[in-house]
Amino acid sequence: MAATPQNPAAETPRRKVSRHRGEGQWAAGHFTPLNGNEQFKKDDDGLNVRTRIETIYSKRGFDSIDPNDLRGRMRWWGLYTQRKPGIDGGKTAILEPEELDDKYFMLRVRIDGGALTTEQLRVIGEISQEFARGTADLTDRQNVQYHWIRIEDVPEIWNRLEAVGLSTTEACGDTPRTILGSPVAGIAEDEIIDGSPAVEEIHRRFIGNKEFSNLPRKFKTAISGSPLLDVAHEINDVAFVGVEHPEHGPGFDLWVGGGLSTNPKIGVRLGAWVPLDEVPDVWAGVIGIFRDYGYRRLRNRARLKFLVADWGPEKFRQVLQDEYLERTLVDGPAPAAPVERWRDHVGVHRQRDGRFYVGFAPRVGRVDGATLTKIAELAEAHGSGRVRTTVEQKMIVLDVEEAQVASLVEALDALDLTARPSAFRRGTMACTGIEYCKLAIVETKQRGSALIDELERRLPDFDEPLTININGCPNACARIQVADIGLKGQLVLDERGEQVEGFQVHLGGALGLEAGFGRKVRGLKVTSEELPDYVERVLRRFQDEREDGERFAAWATRAGEESLS
Repeated sequence: MAATPQNPAAETPRRKVSRHRGEGQWAAGHFTPLNGNEQFKKDDDGLNVRTRIETIYSKRGFDSIDPNDLRGRMRWWGLYTQRKPGIDGGKTAILEPEELDDKYFMLRVRIDGGALTTEQLRVIGEISQEFARGTADLTDRQNVQYHWIRIEDVPEIWNRLEAVGLSTTEACGDTPRTILGSPVAGIAEDEIIDGSPAVEEIHRRFIGNKEFSNLPRKFKTAISGSPLLDVAHEINDVAFVGVEHPEHGPGFDLWVGGGLSTNPKIGVRLGAWVPLDEVPDVWAGVIGIFRDYGYRRLRNRARLKFLVADWGPEKFRQVLQDEYLERTLVDGPAPAAPVERWRDHVGVHRQRDGRFYVGFAPRVGRVDGATLTKIAELAEAHGSGRVRTTVEQKMIVLDVEEAQVASLVEALDALDLTARPSAFRRGTMACTGIEYCKLAIVETKQRGSALIDELERRLPDFDEPLTININGCPNACARIQVADIGLKGQLVLDERGEQVEGFQVHLGGALGLEAGFGRKVRGLKVTSEELPDYVERVLRRFQDEREDGERFAAWATRAGEESLS
């Protein structure tokens, strides 16, 4: 019989076994917080911070704010500290949060479905002028963002917004964010179905409700019955897309798991058709899955897209049906391909009631309070009491009589808010950038505006639909991966070997039924100063090499690297 070794471990080294703590999923019984964010949410719901803002912080000032409220719970009410002026992009990832924080806030006004009355728009403009140094940027999620907000003024701002039916509730934070909706819901001639009743009902039932105020991370929703697919449904956590069912009529195709940032994913169809009156319940089921099964251990894996990628659409639909809806969803068709290449509603369009809507293009979403007030006045003077924001940083005036259209278009031109923009003005968007954002590395808004001017001068006859999306960091607030030309801000070396602001280039991204992410050409980076030269060069090559009817994204996908550099 063989002798037993005196020290088996010496002959066979024992592998160290680490104890996996799970992904922090509540449905698996993992309620112990595994990071600081989960801890402060467990300690106190983010919605509760409003009382402290109103009774303590607004009276005692910025220095009285608890750090977990300042950089955590205050987001539940649309408040982020903004970047301290004078800090260059090279220090963004080096400095501590308290070193980056200014004693002023960005405040986001929640505008679900982009729907505003002119009274509401006037109040937004007045608040901007009185409390925000005139700032009021349009975002690509249909919101308005203020800067330079003092904590002392927040309760009065809330009072004024809420007096006209607006709020900042859950405009930020680990919450259900602003619900995107077609800006022409209920009025467009070609609409499949009006999704605005579902947007309104979800807002009424669930926004500000503690049932969904502690999610693993943010949750983004899009609902549109437009055949233009006008709400970027492919990159939302949940989306309801208008379709015509051959047996049941108009309803919505259900998508889940989209999102961008540093791990972009296109949403997936569940193959389910949802009638209008069931959209709120199905929405609650999807967000319930995210709340209960979402990954809470690591913040960079805490979006719904990671759970959907791991489960797949079949399992996700089964769990939704079995555990949350307790019924089977109806199978349904995919949306049809959009016939229009622009999805932003810019220009003059007939409504189903015979009147017109007029969409116009501010420069990269940059407006101000005085301009918003003038837009409200113009809309009312031309027979409209309704305006809309879009997911492309644009605005629309609704309900304009035919006799008033030309006058309104001329008045918008006079404010540099053209309804007849160049392809470059129409297709360029930019995030907040280093001017105010603590995550940013480069400047974006001024760069985007200057790029528009240069391209209009250099390529005055270019009229192809083209998107140029400029982002100040890798987080993709300006959707760089799905743009024709996506520009991700970073520090690069110039020809003298000095570190300067610049961009990594993504080419050929797209949304729509051919949605996909742009390609990165190896080593292709441009300085901010070189940007107009680079974009002009690539667009001239596109014009020279394209096949008949070929879109930029298709050309960029097949072109050789020498054509793209």
